[in-house]
Amino acid sequence: MGSRNQLDRVCVPQALGGRNSDELIELARQSLLSHFADLCDGLVIVDAQARIVWMNDSYPQRLGLLGTQDMIGSPVEAAIPNSLMRQVVESGKPIMLDIMDFGSQSFVVTRLPLKDAEGRILGAVGMVLYDDPRRLAPVVARYQRLRAELADAQRRLAEARRTRYTFASFVGVNFACLELKQAARRAARTTSPVLILGETGTGKELLAQAIHADSPRAEGPFVAVNIAAIPETLLEAEFFGVAPGAYTGAERKGRDGKFKLADGGTLFLDEIGDMSLALQAKLLRTLQEREIEPVGSNHLQPVDVRVIAATSRNLEAMVAAGQFRADLFYRLNVISLVTPPLRQRMDDLPLLGEHLVDAICREQGLPPRVLGASAIERLRQHDWPGNVRELANVLERVLLMSDSDCLERGEIDRMMPQARGAHPAGQAEPVSAAVNLGMVVANAERSAILQALREAHGNKAQAAKLLGISRAALYEKIAALGLDTRSEQD
Repeated sequence: MGSRNQLDRVCVPQALGGRNSDELIELARQSLLSHFADLCDGLVIVDAQARIVWMNDSYPQRLGLLGTQDMIGSPVEAAIPNSLMRQVVESGKPIMLDIMDFGSQSFVVTRLPLKDAEGRILGAVGMVLYDDPRRLAPVVARYQRLRAELADAQRRLAEARRTRYTFASFVGVNFACLELKQAARRAARTTSPVLILGETGTGKELLAQAIHADSPRAEGPFVAVNIAAIPETLLEAEFFGVAPGAYTGAERKGRDGKFKLADGGTLFLDEIGDMSLALQAKLLRTLQEREIEPVGSNHLQPVDVRVIAATSRNLEAMVAAGQFRADLFYRLNVISLVTPPLRQRMDDLPLLGEHLVDAICREQGLPPRVLGASAIERLRQHDWPGNVRELANVLERVLLMSDSDCLERGEIDRMMPQARGAHPAGQAEPVSAAVNLGMVVANAERSAILQALREAHGNKAQAAKLLGISRAALYEKIAALGLDTRSEQD
């Protein structure tokens, strides 16, 4: 039963049917009590000392008690030993749905406090809704089904936020790889930020997942964000979330950002070098204060997140050029790990090839295959600018286009990309032995990038697609080669 003030707020008209609002409120009170008394299997009212002041006629009969008048003034427990009416009176809090045992019977009951206009507790009212709890079976069944569906959804979401890779997934016995995994295991035992540097395709995200899986946060979520893949205008909302109704078209309930989703776990920021200076400032504050402020909100929310960042760009050069905040770089660069390119770990090629062939065959439902010695030797002759990712791509093409149980050089040759700087068949290669191989590769890269930029009318994202590399890798190569791309733009 609401307070007088609550009822006053809903009764806007001052007169209706010849009655003023006060009369209507009183009529509503009387009608509600009368209806409940008629409909309920039992109704009792107690005062502030939990003494019975009124019972409907059916209640004593239902409980096998003496007449109603004999109960008036008695403590409620004298008539109903298992009653919780005294608890409602003392706490002022309702018990909306409960099962009360009385002898061999059980009743579904609800208990509500009675308060005056000033909020003082004057008593309580208790009602028997059903004399058989089994009548609640459909409601309970639906509740249990909804709880099971919620638990299943939470389980699937938790599984989606778990890592797929461990340190065993980082295949390699090369000294550089073993040293890297040892350093990464030490990093996993800490809570400090980690910065992973390396060329595209060298396994930076795999290493980040392995660090999380080996850390005390392993049971928490692992949330990955590829900064280069999200439009600049959406990054802030993606990171920090959106408050309800923050802008036109925003979700009414708001939306959690990646920091909130990663609370208690790890947030992996891939291609951190592509982040704008404005967002870098907000990220730095979040890392320092461990608080986020959703878009459109004035309230700060605490978060407990470990950040692992990765990039294929030279962050130190970007800091020197004013393209990356020095304070954020030092904040992220507490523990630094460098993933070696594939061309520097060719002794791992047989092991990597075997691992990738087995994984691809399982994923594609193919019979087991092996790499022959001539195939491995052919793979060694490529410089692998795309690293392990490019190797996996070549091997998948070969496996899908071959029926051989043992792959040999000829099958690899047909699927290998043309080496950078190579010349079409039949043409002489105008390169003397005195020319440095690095110069040949750099000149070939320079020509390919400029040609792609011309075809894309200066659009670097489109040029990166034409070259088959990421946008971040393209920026890195442009900077490393010292290219002036302004003449290739419209």
